[in-house]
Amino acid sequence: MGAPSPAEGAPVEEDAEMAISVLVVDDEEVFVQTLAKRLTLRRFNVYTATRKERVYRTLEENRIDVVLLDVKMPDLDGIEATRDIKAAYPLIEVILLTGHASMEASLEGMKLGAFDYLLKPVNIDELVYKIEDAYRKKELQEEKIRRLKSQSDESSGEVGSAD
Repeated sequence: MGAPSPAEGAPVEEDAEMAISVLVVDDEEVFVQTLAKRLTLRRFNVYTATRKERVYRTLEENRIDVVLLDVKMPDLDGIEATRDIKAAYPLIEVILLTGHASMEASLEGMKLGAFDYLLKPVNIDELVYKIEDAYRKKELQEEKIRRLKSQSDESSGEVGSAD
């Protein structure tokens, strides 16, 4: 008898403290669970969501680095969700997944800040590369922010003396 599948929104593996955190969003439960297992085997910290409300709750409650987002779900428009995610969490990178070869939707998502898009079925090696690349971009942005904040703190802490 196999282990029970994790509750939606719960990390598939919490073991990796410094692992890249990925939120997999798709309405196809089998696809989500299969992809979550494959990514977990590659040492990603994986969260899953198959419903709109779970997506936003997971983002609020966890440190997510990259969102893998299906473009077309019954209760969630991937393009609208990309806009919302990037507005609320500008450093989170979004990779759009589409089974519909919808070039227009994918390009619209890119204009709204999506990192990239991939067609389903997804080649796992290509997906892993995209996730790692998106994470590197996020890390660079975070480092720039830290440097700017540090410079700002240093300059505001300097007091000139005219003795």
